[in-house]
Amino acid sequence: MRVVVQRARNASVEVNKEIVGRISNGFMLLVGITHTDTMEDVKYVADKIAHLRVFEDDHGKMNLSLLDVGGQVLSISQFTLYGDVRKGRRPNFMEAAAPDFANGLYEAFNQELREKGITVETGVFGSMMDVQFTNVGPVTLIVESK
Repeated sequence: MRVVVQRARNASVEVNKEIVGRISNGFMLLVGITHTDTMEDVKYVADKIAHLRVFEDDHGKMNLSLLDVGGQVLSISQFTLYGDVRKGRRPNFMEAAAPDFANGLYEAFNQELREKGITVETGVFGSMMDVQFTNVGPVTLIVESK
């Protein structure tokens, strides 16, 4: 499992020119699932993201987590995170999980975050989406389970 975590002042996602998810102050997540991922991967990554200390405290140090600041999450499924571009010019997506399998783990990941008390908004799995957000810092990290 591979997730790009971006600290966001705000974020939204549109499908067919309609906003289907919107957050303020939190994380914009691009979530990739590979065919060998399990619920252990989902739980590990969800816990890691919920507790990442990348929000500033009163002294301006990145010392607070999403849970500490009451932040929200916009979670976007992103199979292209497993695109391999080492050979040729066209990405190979063989490491990305099949859609049915990926969607199940993606939904489980979002549920894990919700069970921690985090508000999670999403796009529409498998759809063409337009995502907009303001990256604060900028802070961008990659969290992987393997």
